[in-house]
Amino acid sequence: MKNVKVPLALLAHSRSGDKGSGSNIGVIAYTQSGYDFLKGYLLERKVERFFKALHPGKVKRYELPNLLAFNFVIEGILDGGGSRSLRIDAQGKALGQAILEMPVALPIEFFQMLTNKGVASTVFSNTQNSGSKNEQ
Repeated sequence: MKNVKVPLALLAHSRSGDKGSGSNIGVIAYTQSGYDFLKGYLLERKVERFFKALHPGKVKRYELPNLLAFNFVIEGILDGGGSRSLRIDAQGKALGQAILEMPVALPIEFFQMLTNKGVASTVFSNTQNSGSKNEQ
């Protein structure tokens, strides 16, 4: 089966924030089929590997199927947290945006289904056109 690599943003949006020296990242799927795919794909070890450069501690995933969402709690990723860290993003607000850049290997059939339903084109046009209204 062939796959196509796309950013996680094609399937979900996110929110994030600090929890002491850790962070929580909520990943919310746009559709039930996206949630079902991510349930088997977006695993704790993949999130830990994606954020490896920030030296995360333990990653714990919580499933919220009624919201089509996952909540990841990542210990120690903020290097001390908001009051102690010298990192630019001491409160972990950018981590939610960063995870949306995670490459996801989608089966080509699933990608085509998303494209046919307009999900892919809507997500890509929103990310490419952000801020362009004021430039005209």
